[in-house]
Amino acid sequence: MSTASGNIRHGADVVIIGGGSAGAAFAARISEDPRRTVLLIEAGPDYAADRLPEALLAPHLLADPDHDWGYSARATDRAPSIPAPRGRTMGGSSSVNAGAAIRARAADFAAWGDRYGIKGWSYEEVLPAFRDMENTPAGDDAYHGRTGPFPIRQWTYEELTSPLRAFVDSAADLGFRRNDDFNGTRQDGTGGYPVNIVDGVRQNTALVYLTPKVRRRPNLTVLSDITIDKVLIEHGVARGVVSASGTVFRAAEVVLSAGSYGSPAILLRSGVGPAEDLRALGIDVVADLPVGRRLQDHPFFHSLFALAPEHQTMTSAFQAHLWLASREAHVGELDLSVVATHLLDGSFSPTGGAILLAAAVTRPESRGSVRLASRDPHDAPVIDNNYFATARDRSRMLEGVKLVRRLASAPPFAGAVAAELVPGDAVRSDEELEAAIAAGISTYGHPTSTVPMGGPWDEWAVVDESGAVKGLAGLRVVDASIMPEVPSTVTNATTIMIAEHIARRAYGS
Repeated sequence: MSTASGNIRHGADVVIIGGGSAGAAFAARISEDPRRTVLLIEAGPDYAADRLPEALLAPHLLADPDHDWGYSARATDRAPSIPAPRGRTMGGSSSVNAGAAIRARAADFAAWGDRYGIKGWSYEEVLPAFRDMENTPAGDDAYHGRTGPFPIRQWTYEELTSPLRAFVDSAADLGFRRNDDFNGTRQDGTGGYPVNIVDGVRQNTALVYLTPKVRRRPNLTVLSDITIDKVLIEHGVARGVVSASGTVFRAAEVVLSAGSYGSPAILLRSGVGPAEDLRALGIDVVADLPVGRRLQDHPFFHSLFALAPEHQTMTSAFQAHLWLASREAHVGELDLSVVATHLLDGSFSPTGGAILLAAAVTRPESRGSVRLASRDPHDAPVIDNNYFATARDRSRMLEGVKLVRRLASAPPFAGAVAAELVPGDAVRSDEELEAAIAAGISTYGHPTSTVPMGGPWDEWAVVDESGAVKGLAGLRVVDASIMPEVPSTVTNATTIMIAEHIARRAYGS
């Protein structure tokens, strides 16, 4: 049952904070058991499926300001404030992102076990959750699901625009393998993206998990436009949550799915976090845990090119991809990515058409932080991405940007572009490129690891393998913040999988 929000108390078996990529999926799954009462609370607005704004449906419209938290982050000393977009609506960031739907690799999950002592999260163990969530006609049955709620479509070479086909052809001519399924056996190579876009509509988790049928369940209540301040913790047990207006929502269990910025902020205001930081803000310490201390995100540098007159096709939702190992990659890593896309306004181009080639370091070493600016739940957290804190991260990004230039000068892609607009022909030496990168860096939009999962011996872990907060009862975190490190690709599909996997593992859903 869906209801309007109000200043009333609710009792539920489980209250979920955040109706985003993980929260909407988690609410749908655990409410399948009619004996379990579930309350889902979202800070942003909720819309009926037939009343979704165009900005949440059209895949070329990203980070709509009316449905974004409006956060900013420090990237580097040369880029002290860049946008840090996060969705603030039912469906969360799945409602405002580019719709890329690539899973974390088997090697990523293996690292979770090897480096952090995490059990139960190998690729073989999470593959059933990936398959359960997926609905795709493409790929091998061993890897793909056909009947899940989350539709994924693989863009084929033939569907790409002529500049994107030229990009793929040039990458292949440079020796990279063609890949028609980045969620299959191998992930390296070049090709069109798998996306959660169907018939030109971005398929967010509010649409596909919180369907009208699901919302009619008598044991599920969905509330919107309610900002949560903190978790109500009594004698080491979570008893509910308190909204910014003071309303108490009591529950037998609290699940935070507020994302990699929201979940740590709520924990910190609740007294769960680094004791020194909490005391500095006058917050009573409930549990001294390293919340917010291991933020990771992919640094992203945009190179812009004007399209040649005969290659002006700019179907904005389409993207192509090159995923590779850098010269400094560890064994088995794919630590560089180049995205080719028309997701921009070409009117600034002297030819009227443009293409963006963005390089990302997908296995960064650098870690940042999320801290509170104050105790006020309406104040944005202080986000420091701390990009390029290591020389290896800096050199790999330089390699990625130079690869972009190599692709742009290699036929047939060279014939599709008329000129480099950013960083521009005047930027030539490695030193000049490094300076341009440090000043012009942006985020790929994949923050993780602010409430990291870990095994018993991991002193940096905040939650265990089921998302349960260490040392407290009745409190769990289920979203991208629990990934112990950022995976080597986009994060949305893996975030949804986390909800599916914990629902199955901890609740039998």
